[in-house]
Amino acid sequence: MDERELFEVKIICDFSAAHLLRNFRGKCEHLHGHNWKVEVIVRGNRLSESDILVDFGELKQAAREVIGELDHSFLNDLPAFKEVNPSSENIARYIYWKLSERFKNYDFWIHSVSAWESSNSCATYYGKMRELTATG
Repeated sequence: MDERELFEVKIICDFSAAHLLRNFRGKCEHLHGHNWKVEVIVRGNRLSESDILVDFGELKQAAREVIGELDHSFLNDLPAFKEVNPSSENIARYIYWKLSERFKNYDFWIHSVSAWESSNSCATYYGKMRELTATG
C-alpha cells in the first residue's frame, strides 16, 4: 500500500445523560439532559491482512464501553467533569482520548470524535492532527 493513501472509517453510537454548565448564563446553566449521538472517525494509511482498516465491531465495542461510563448519569458528578464543564466539546475530547489510549498500538488513529447534543448541534474534537505527520 502507498503510505500516501488515507482510509477513513466512521461509527455512530449514542448515550443519554444529564448535565448543567457551570459559569454559563442561559438555559444550559440549569439541570437538563440530552440524547447524545457520538461519531467516531478513525484514519490510517494501511489496511490489515484482511484488507480492512479496523473491524467495525471492535471499534463499536470500544466506543460502547467508553460511552457506557457516561450513559444515564449526571455528567457533572463524574471525575472527568469535576473540574471542566461536561459540554459537548469536553465530552467529545473525553471520548477521543479514551479511545486513543485504547487503540494506541494499532495501525490507525482516532481522527475525530463529534458529540451531537441535538439533531442540529454538535461539537467535534480532533486532538493532534496526527495524519499530517503519520508515516504509516
